Amino acid sequence: MIFKKRTFFGNEPERQPAEHPAELERRVAHCLAVSPGLDAIDVTVTVTGNTAVLGGTVATREEMVRAEEAAKAVEGVEEVINHIELSKGGTG
Repeated sequence: MIFKKRTFFGNEPERQPAEHPAELERRVAHCLAVSPGLDAIDVTVTVTGNTAVLGGTVATREEMVRAEEAAKAVEGVEEVINHIELSKGGTG
């Protein structure tokens, strides 16, 4: 496998420090996206300080619990407020 140096059109994107809320939001959203048994397409993440607020909808109660657990597992998240609701088609 050959690795090429990353190239950007213009300036390289600015990296946020790990404790920056935008970076924490990105990490939580990524964790939700790759969590097994969770369809997080309609889940939103907002971070204030070290608190992650989850919103949106999922299909089952199990997915609500998985989303909260996944967010809590992200380094830097101290509290998770879960405002996720069941979608109208949900059967959980």
